[in-house]
Amino acid sequence: MHIDQSRIVLTGAASGIGRALLGLLAARPCRIIAVDIQSDRLEDAIRAAGGQAEVIPYVGDMGKVEDIDALFDLALSALEGVDLLIACAGFAYYEKLEQAEWDRLARIFEVNTLGPIYAAIRMSEINRDHPYKVVMVASAMARLAIPGYALYGATKAALDRFAEGYRLELDDPARLLLVYPIGTRTGFFHRSARGQDAPYPWPTQSAEHVARCILRGIERDQLSVHPSRLFVALLLADRLFPLARHLEQAIELRRFRSWLHRVQHPAVK
Repeated sequence: MHIDQSRIVLTGAASGIGRALLGLLAARPCRIIAVDIQSDRLEDAIRAAGGQAEVIPYVGDMGKVEDIDALFDLALSALEGVDLLIACAGFAYYEKLEQAEWDRLARIFEVNTLGPIYAAIRMSEINRDHPYKVVMVASAMARLAIPGYALYGATKAALDRFAEGYRLELDDPARLLLVYPIGTRTGFFHRSARGQDAPYPWPTQSAEHVARCILRGIERDQLSVHPSRLFVALLLADRLFPLARHLEQAIELRRFRSWLHRVQHPAVK
Protein backbone atom coordinates (compact mmCIF):
# COMPACT_ATOMS: atom_id res chain seq x y z
CA MET A 1 0.00 0.00 0.00
CA HIS A 2 1.18 3.52 -0.77
CA ILE A 3 0.96 5.73 2.33
CA ASP A 4 1.50 9.02 0.53
CA GLN A 5 -1.79 10.76 -0.39
CA SER A 6 -3.70 8.35 1.88
CA ARG A 7 -6.57 9.22 4.19
CA ILE A 8 -5.57 7.88 7.60
CA VAL A 9 -7.20 7.38 10.99
CA LEU A 10 -4.68 6.87 13.79
CA THR A 11 -5.94 6.04 17.29
CA GLY A 12 -3.86 6.33 20.44
CA ALA A 13 -2.00 9.17 18.75
CA ALA A 14 -1.02 11.12 21.87
CA SER A 15 1.49 8.71 23.36
CA GLY A 16 3.77 5.75 22.82
CA ILE A 17 3.74 3.99 19.47
CA GLY A 18 0.81 6.08 18.26
CA ARG A 19 2.65 9.33 18.90
CA ALA A 20 5.77 8.02 17.15
CA LEU A 21 3.62 7.05 14.15
CA LEU A 22 2.00 10.48 14.10
CA GLY A 23 5.42 12.10 13.86
CA LEU A 24 6.44 9.91 10.91
CA LEU A 25 3.13 10.16 9.07
CA ALA A 26 2.88 13.93 9.52
CA ALA A 27 6.08 14.31 7.52
CA ARG A 28 4.40 12.75 4.47
CA PRO A 29 1.79 14.12 2.06
CA CYS A 30 -1.32 12.58 3.57
CA ARG A 31 -4.41 13.50 5.58
CA ILE A 32 -4.75 12.23 9.14
CA ILE A 33 -7.39 12.13 11.85
CA ALA A 34 -5.39 11.78 15.06
CA VAL A 35 -7.42 10.23 17.86
CA ASP A 36 -6.91 10.09 21.59
CA ILE A 37 -8.97 10.23 24.77
CA GLN A 38 -6.82 12.98 26.31
CA SER A 39 -7.28 16.30 24.52
CA ASP A 40 -4.28 18.14 26.03
CA ARG A 41 -1.82 15.38 25.19
CA LEU A 42 -3.31 15.05 21.70
CA GLU A 43 -2.86 18.75 20.98
CA ASP A 44 0.74 18.55 22.21
CA ALA A 45 1.44 15.51 20.02
CA ILE A 46 0.06 17.25 16.94
CA ARG A 47 2.13 20.38 17.59
CA ALA A 48 5.26 18.31 18.12
CA ALA A 49 4.67 16.30 14.94
CA GLY A 50 4.66 19.34 12.65
CA GLY A 51 5.20 18.20 9.07
CA GLN A 52 3.27 18.70 5.85
CA ALA A 53 0.28 16.45 6.47
CA GLU A 54 -3.15 17.81 7.30
CA VAL A 55 -3.93 16.58 10.83
CA ILE A 56 -7.42 16.74 12.30
CA PRO A 57 -7.75 16.05 16.04
CA TYR A 58 -10.54 13.87 17.40
CA VAL A 59 -11.02 13.33 21.13
CA GLY A 60 -12.87 10.11 21.78
CA ASP A 61 -12.96 6.84 23.70
CA MET A 62 -12.15 3.88 21.48
CA GLY A 63 -13.89 1.59 23.95
CA LYS A 64 -17.28 3.21 23.25
CA VAL A 65 -19.21 2.35 20.12
CA GLU A 66 -20.80 5.78 19.88
CA ASP A 67 -17.37 7.45 19.82
CA ILE A 68 -16.11 5.05 17.15
CA ASP A 69 -19.18 5.66 15.01
CA ALA A 70 -18.74 9.43 15.43
CA LEU A 71 -15.11 9.05 14.38
CA PHE A 72 -16.13 7.34 11.15
CA ASP A 73 -18.77 10.00 10.54
CA LEU A 74 -16.05 12.63 10.86
CA ALA A 75 -13.72 10.70 8.54
CA LEU A 76 -16.39 10.32 5.88
CA SER A 77 -17.27 14.02 6.00
CA ALA A 78 -13.80 15.55 6.47
CA LEU A 79 -11.70 13.08 4.47
CA GLU A 80 -14.41 11.59 2.26
CA GLY A 81 -13.27 8.13 3.26
CA VAL A 82 -10.53 6.17 5.05
CA ASP A 83 -7.79 4.26 3.26
CA LEU A 84 -5.76 3.29 6.33
CA LEU A 85 -6.83 2.71 9.93
CA ILE A 86 -4.08 2.21 12.51
CA ALA A 87 -5.49 1.10 15.86
CA CYS A 88 -2.92 1.91 18.55
CA ALA A 89 -5.29 2.82 21.40
CA GLY A 90 -4.97 0.44 24.33
CA PHE A 91 -3.83 0.03 27.90
CA ALA A 92 -2.67 -2.62 30.35
CA TYR A 93 -3.06 -3.70 33.94
CA TYR A 94 0.01 -4.98 35.77
CA GLU A 95 -1.26 -6.74 38.85
CA LYS A 96 -1.99 -9.92 40.70
CA LEU A 97 -5.61 -10.83 40.03
CA GLU A 98 -7.23 -11.21 43.43
CA GLN A 99 -10.52 -9.31 43.21
CA ALA A 100 -13.29 -9.84 40.67
CA GLU A 101 -14.32 -6.49 39.14
CA TRP A 102 -16.64 -6.96 36.17
CA ASP A 103 -16.60 -3.36 34.95
CA ARG A 104 -12.81 -3.26 35.08
CA LEU A 105 -12.56 -6.51 33.12
CA ALA A 106 -15.03 -5.24 30.54
CA ARG A 107 -13.20 -1.92 30.16
CA ILE A 108 -9.87 -3.40 29.04
CA PHE A 109 -11.55 -5.72 26.54
CA GLU A 110 -13.69 -2.88 25.16
CA VAL A 111 -10.67 -0.69 24.43
CA ASN A 112 -8.06 -3.30 23.49
CA THR A 113 -10.21 -5.87 21.67
CA LEU A 114 -13.76 -4.87 20.82
CA GLY A 115 -12.85 -1.38 19.64
CA PRO A 116 -10.27 -2.47 17.05
CA ILE A 117 -12.42 -5.36 15.83
CA TYR A 118 -15.49 -3.16 15.48
CA ALA A 119 -13.44 -0.52 13.64
CA ALA A 120 -12.02 -3.17 11.29
CA ILE A 121 -15.52 -4.28 10.33
CA ARG A 122 -16.59 -0.66 9.84
CA MET A 123 -13.63 -0.24 7.48
CA SER A 124 -14.94 -3.16 5.44
CA GLU A 125 -18.41 -1.60 5.34
CA ILE A 126 -17.29 1.79 4.04
CA ASN A 127 -14.77 0.37 1.56
CA ARG A 128 -16.75 -2.30 -0.26
CA ASP A 129 -15.47 -1.11 -3.63
CA HIS A 130 -12.23 0.50 -2.53
CA PRO A 131 -8.91 -0.96 -1.34
CA TYR A 132 -8.03 -0.29 2.29
CA LYS A 133 -5.87 -1.51 5.14
CA VAL A 134 -6.38 -1.98 8.87
CA VAL A 135 -3.43 -2.16 11.27
CA MET A 136 -3.96 -3.49 14.78
CA VAL A 137 -1.24 -3.16 17.39
CA ALA A 138 -1.35 -6.45 19.28
CA SER A 139 1.59 -7.50 21.49
CA ALA A 140 4.22 -10.15 21.89
CA MET A 141 2.12 -11.15 24.91
CA ALA A 142 -0.50 -12.43 22.47
CA ARG A 143 1.92 -15.32 21.91
CA LEU A 144 3.84 -15.48 25.17
CA ALA A 145 2.10 -15.31 28.55
CA ILE A 146 3.79 -13.14 31.19
CA PRO A 147 2.77 -12.95 34.87
CA GLY A 148 1.13 -9.69 35.86
CA TYR A 149 -0.31 -9.19 32.37
CA ALA A 150 -2.87 -12.00 32.22
CA LEU A 151 -5.75 -9.73 31.21
CA TYR A 152 -3.72 -7.60 28.84
CA GLY A 153 -2.28 -10.68 27.14
CA ALA A 154 -5.78 -12.11 26.78
CA THR A 155 -7.03 -8.99 25.00
CA LYS A 156 -4.16 -9.15 22.54
CA ALA A 157 -4.41 -12.91 22.03
CA ALA A 158 -8.04 -12.36 21.05
CA LEU A 159 -6.90 -9.97 18.31
CA ASP A 160 -4.40 -12.56 17.11
CA ARG A 161 -7.03 -15.27 16.74
CA PHE A 162 -9.58 -12.86 15.27
CA ALA A 163 -7.08 -11.86 12.59
CA GLU A 164 -6.33 -15.45 11.65
CA GLY A 165 -10.00 -16.23 11.10
CA TYR A 166 -11.07 -12.90 9.64
CA ARG A 167 -8.38 -12.96 6.96
CA LEU A 168 -9.96 -16.16 5.63
CA GLU A 169 -13.14 -14.16 4.97
CA LEU A 170 -11.43 -11.23 3.24
CA ASP A 171 -10.93 -11.05 -0.51
CA ASP A 172 -7.39 -9.85 0.25
CA PRO A 173 -5.84 -11.12 3.52
CA ALA A 174 -3.31 -8.26 3.41
CA ARG A 175 -6.11 -5.85 4.31
CA LEU A 176 -5.41 -6.72 7.96
CA LEU A 177 -1.94 -6.28 9.46
CA LEU A 178 -1.14 -7.21 13.06
CA VAL A 179 1.86 -5.84 14.96
CA TYR A 180 3.52 -7.72 17.82
CA PRO A 181 5.75 -5.31 19.77
CA ILE A 182 7.75 -6.46 22.75
CA GLY A 183 8.19 -4.18 25.77
CA THR A 184 8.25 -0.65 24.35
CA ARG A 185 10.07 2.06 26.26
CA THR A 186 7.25 4.54 26.86
CA GLY A 187 5.05 5.52 29.79
CA PHE A 188 2.69 2.67 28.83
CA PHE A 189 3.98 0.17 31.37
CA HIS A 190 4.29 2.73 34.15
CA ARG A 191 0.62 3.66 33.72
CA SER A 192 -0.40 0.01 33.86
CA ALA A 193 0.42 -0.57 37.52
CA ARG A 194 -2.07 1.58 39.46
CA GLY A 195 0.37 4.37 40.11
CA GLN A 196 3.36 2.11 40.68
CA ASP A 197 6.35 1.76 38.36
CA ALA A 198 6.08 -1.55 36.55
CA PRO A 199 9.19 -3.27 35.18
CA TYR A 200 9.50 -3.39 31.40
CA PRO A 201 9.11 -6.93 30.05
CA TRP A 202 12.41 -8.06 28.57
CA PRO A 203 13.63 -7.36 25.93
CA THR A 204 12.71 -3.73 25.14
CA GLN A 205 12.64 -1.45 22.12
CA SER A 206 11.81 2.18 21.33
CA ALA A 207 8.44 3.42 20.10
CA GLU A 208 10.18 5.01 17.13
CA HIS A 209 11.64 1.66 16.06
CA VAL A 210 8.22 0.02 16.25
CA ALA A 211 6.65 2.88 14.27
CA ARG A 212 9.22 2.54 11.48
CA CYS A 213 8.61 -1.22 11.33
CA ILE A 214 4.86 -0.65 11.08
CA LEU A 215 5.16 1.77 8.16
CA ARG A 216 7.51 -0.61 6.37
CA GLY A 217 5.03 -3.46 6.93
CA ILE A 218 2.17 -1.37 5.54
CA GLU A 219 4.11 -0.50 2.40
CA ARG A 220 5.12 -4.12 1.87
CA ASP A 221 1.57 -5.43 2.45
CA GLN A 222 2.73 -7.76 5.20
CA LEU A 223 0.26 -9.77 7.28
CA SER A 224 2.25 -9.29 10.46
CA VAL A 225 5.10 -7.24 11.87
CA HIS A 226 7.45 -8.43 14.60
CA PRO A 227 9.68 -5.45 15.47
CA SER A 228 12.01 -7.59 17.59
CA ARG A 229 14.16 -10.20 15.86
CA LEU A 230 15.04 -11.53 19.29
CA PHE A 231 11.39 -12.26 20.01
CA VAL A 232 11.05 -14.05 16.66
CA ALA A 233 14.07 -16.14 17.59
CA LEU A 234 12.43 -16.92 20.95
CA LEU A 235 9.28 -18.12 19.20
CA LEU A 236 11.32 -20.36 16.91
CA ALA A 237 13.33 -21.68 19.84
CA ASP A 238 10.10 -22.44 21.70
CA ARG A 239 8.98 -24.74 18.90
CA LEU A 240 12.19 -26.74 19.13
CA PHE A 241 12.97 -26.32 22.82
CA PRO A 242 9.85 -25.59 24.91
CA LEU A 243 12.09 -24.84 27.89
CA ALA A 244 12.94 -21.48 26.27
CA ARG A 245 9.40 -20.26 26.97
CA HIS A 246 9.50 -21.52 30.55
CA LEU A 247 12.83 -19.82 31.17
CA GLU A 248 11.51 -16.45 29.97
CA GLN A 249 8.36 -16.87 32.05
CA ALA A 250 10.39 -17.83 35.12
CA ILE A 251 12.47 -14.65 34.76
CA GLU A 252 9.35 -12.51 34.46
CA LEU A 253 7.69 -14.30 37.39
CA ARG A 254 10.64 -13.47 39.60
CA ARG A 255 10.48 -9.82 38.56
CA PHE A 256 6.71 -9.78 39.14
CA ARG A 257 7.04 -11.18 42.64
CA SER A 258 9.75 -8.65 43.45
CA TRP A 259 7.54 -5.81 42.20
CA LEU A 260 4.55 -7.14 44.14
CA HIS A 261 6.60 -7.28 47.33
CA ARG A 262 7.67 -3.64 46.89
CA VAL A 263 4.07 -2.56 46.32
CA GLN A 264 2.75 -4.48 49.33
CA HIS A 265 5.62 -3.43 51.61
CA PRO A 266 6.61 0.10 50.50
CA ALA A 267 8.48 0.80 53.74
CA VAL A 268 10.81 -2.14 53.22
CA LYS A 269 13.90 -1.32 51.17
